[in-house]
Amino acid sequence: MDHANWIADGKAVIGIEFGSTRIKAILIGEDFTPLASGIYDWSNTLDEGIWTYSLEEVKCGLQGCFADLRKNVEVQYGVRLKRAAAMGVSAMMHGYLAFDKEDSLLVPFRTWRNTMTGEAADKLTEVFSFNIPQRWSIAHLYQAILNHEPHIGEIRFLTTLAGYVHYLLTGEKVLGIGDASGMFPIASDGSGYDAAMLSKFSELTKDSAFTQNLSDLLPRILKAGETAGTLTPEGARLLDPSGTFESGIPFCPPEGDAQTGMTATNSITPKTGNVSAGTSIFAMTVLEHSLSAVHREIDIVTTPCGDPVAMVHCNNCTTDLDAWVKLFGGLLEKLGMKMTKSELYDALYAMAVSGAADCDGILSYNYYSGEHVTGFSSGKPMMMRNPTSEFSIENLMRSLVYSTMATLKIGMDILTQEEHIALSQIYAHGGLFKSPIASQRFLAAALGVDVTLMHSAGEGGAWGIALLAAYAVRDERKATLSEYLNETVFADMNGDRVSPDPKDIEGIDAYMKAYRAGLDAVRAAVSR
Repeated sequence: MDHANWIADGKAVIGIEFGSTRIKAILIGEDFTPLASGIYDWSNTLDEGIWTYSLEEVKCGLQGCFADLRKNVEVQYGVRLKRAAAMGVSAMMHGYLAFDKEDSLLVPFRTWRNTMTGEAADKLTEVFSFNIPQRWSIAHLYQAILNHEPHIGEIRFLTTLAGYVHYLLTGEKVLGIGDASGMFPIASDGSGYDAAMLSKFSELTKDSAFTQNLSDLLPRILKAGETAGTLTPEGARLLDPSGTFESGIPFCPPEGDAQTGMTATNSITPKTGNVSAGTSIFAMTVLEHSLSAVHREIDIVTTPCGDPVAMVHCNNCTTDLDAWVKLFGGLLEKLGMKMTKSELYDALYAMAVSGAADCDGILSYNYYSGEHVTGFSSGKPMMMRNPTSEFSIENLMRSLVYSTMATLKIGMDILTQEEHIALSQIYAHGGLFKSPIASQRFLAAALGVDVTLMHSAGEGGAWGIALLAAYAVRDERKATLSEYLNETVFADMNGDRVSPDPKDIEGIDAYMKAYRAGLDAVRAAVSR
């Protein structure tokens, strides 16, 4: 009854996150408990060599997940969802969304998955003395300038997917500092975009068709705890075409999926970190001090409060693993044996645990797309094994699970072994950990640190942005985000912790030695 009253009285909070394969809306109560959720499945398309989503699909997905949420609320609690205490939007970071003065999209949305900005990323890294990955918005912009694309002179607004959806709903061209840090570098004091680098970019492009002031095109930066506008009547009609949902609801700053993952796992203080694993996989480590050198494998972004974070981002994670599981499921179905999806994953993950610690020489490369950590501009999934390898389902599955985190380990080894960054604990969340039997254990071995899976982690980034929305309208304004998470949200929440097993560490180290050596064969195959 309390939950139904919370919802009816407009005291619940809504978070919406646009993931790579799923858009999720979640409703949480005053005690931060997830009350209901709504889902809309979608996928990117490869259009003329560019990974993209149409803006029409973005709008359909927004309406679809919200309609599913409203339906589930009514079924579960017998009340209609008409209002909320606060809302927030999150989405995949980076990419390129460029609009003209009429707010019309100039070129199709270029997502984080594209690896076509190598020339620009290399030049900007050199000029800035700061790592600029290919997927960052500024790399896409500069590559378009280098390519003399005709739309360059017409740009009047640049944003991310979260920033775009937030603008549709509130009319505000703003962005949370964490998501903004994946568009353009942030000043070391967290005050905003780096002024010196903005000046260098202006000098770099002075003889091009890009004559605008970049700072005028980027979203205004906000930090966690600030309000970022309210739901407009137009936004309410877009969100809920039935007209039931009310306008005027306050929004928190829109954030990236990396920042909502940090929030959802309470990993925003130095020496803490989290791994988010789904279509892509990335690790976020909050830094106590600056790195000693620029590493192309490591991005420097920020927490939702503006503190520096070392991010190792890999484009490929579960896609190849999922393809193999689908293959096995299809075989069972043809043989008249049915298993649910979760049963199948649990069974195969259990088999992976029984495999040889080094997979007996079976190597899996999950590169569906390019991978900047290892220097691939495009991908081709491959599998290799020795003639003497035991090609068993157990060894195969262990190799497939290893492959989801192998590239991440390459980047994290630089952080821990070369930069000597100490980790006290890693929190994990995302689709890879829905069946944590093998994934959590193997990740602990790969990173050499305890890995905790919070009981709330399954709610993912949608829950994280809902927490940030609740924080923005909290009654106690003096509490920092860290205090709010530690003392209010996570005070009574538990998680399952797994420590590295020495045999697993030895096995994955042997696997990685062979994995690194085999990258040349993958590179040769991709080049054909």
